[in-house]
Amino acid sequence: MRIAVLGATGRVGRLIVEQSLQRGHEVVALVRRPEARTVPGQAAVELRRADVTAPAAFPDLADVDVVVSALGIGKGDGPGTLLAGAKVLAEVPVRTLWLGALGSGPSVGAGGGIYQWIMKAFVGEELAEKAAADTIALDGGATVFHAPDLWTGGVSTARRNVALEDYAKPLLPPHASRATVAALMLDEAERPTPGAQILVPVGRV
Repeated sequence: MRIAVLGATGRVGRLIVEQSLQRGHEVVALVRRPEARTVPGQAAVELRRADVTAPAAFPDLADVDVVVSALGIGKGDGPGTLLAGAKVLAEVPVRTLWLGALGSGPSVGAGGGIYQWIMKAFVGEELAEKAAADTIALDGGATVFHAPDLWTGGVSTARRNVALEDYAKPLLPPHASRATVAALMLDEAERPTPGAQILVPVGRV
C-alpha cells in the first residue's frame, strides 16, 4: 500500500511513518519544508512539499492509496491550521484518515467529566477548531479518530478501534500511547471498518 502521511514530522506522524515502513508499505511524507526536516527511514521515504495554508500549491496525491493525517497545531501556528488541513484533504480524491481528539464535537463528554474538564483546561479554545475541522473532514468522507490523552509508550497488543456510538464512558480519564494510536490508524488503513465515521482508539500497554 502507498500511504501519504500529513504531519509526518510530528510526534504521532513520525510513528505512523516508522510503523508504515515496518509493515512494508511505501510512504510519502507531506512536510512544509523537506529541506529542513528529517523523518524515520528517510532514505526509503518520498518527501513532498505540502503546506495546508497554501492549498493552490498542495501536491497531487492521485498516486497514493490512503492519506493518514496526524496534523496538529504546532508552536508558531496560528489559528486555522487544522481547518486549512481539513479543507485541503476534503478535496483530495483519496481515502483519508484524520486524527482528532476525544472530547471535541460529537465526543464531548464521552471521556467522562474529569477528562472533559482537563480538555477544557489544557486544550481550551482549540477544541472549537478541532470540532470544526472534524466536521469538514467527515463531510469530505474521511474516517475521523477521536484519540484520548496521548502518552509515551509502546504499541498495545490489546488495541482496538471502537465506533464512537459503541464507546463506553470510562470511570477514569482515558489515555493511549501515541504508538498505539499510530498502529490503530494503520490497522484501519489496511482493514477499513465498514460504515465507520468516528472511531475511538483504545488500548493500553
